[in-house]
Amino acid sequence: MNEHRGFSIVKIGNVLLAAVEGEISDREAEELQNSILNKIGRYQVHGILVDLSAVDLVDSFLARSFSETARMAAALSATVIICGLQPAVAITIVELGLELENVLTALNVDMGMEMLERLPAYGQKDLAHG
Repeated sequence: MNEHRGFSIVKIGNVLLAAVEGEISDREAEELQNSILNKIGRYQVHGILVDLSAVDLVDSFLARSFSETARMAAALSATVIICGLQPAVAITIVELGLELENVLTALNVDMGMEMLERLPAYGQKDLAHG
């Protein structure tokens, strides 16, 4: 029997796009974290876009998982950007006092990609200009 994971990850150039497909369990959140970290090492990407546009609910475990993933990714020289937060999810995060530490956000995946392209760690570094 094929077990459905609540996410998919694809490599696009120098970026991983992790699309979360609705609500995910704590176990799936841990799987997502492990998959992202393993793929950073395997593909040596510099950016990770996590698309949450299909997610209507974020709990404290999931928010903490994203913060931890961002810190771990930073240790591997990669940047995590959360894309597509629904307004209700953003309200819940603030009302619960949850923090997405070390996590950048973008309105959608396109804007997240633009943000990554502007970061110094993305693509070729200009050593002459820092």
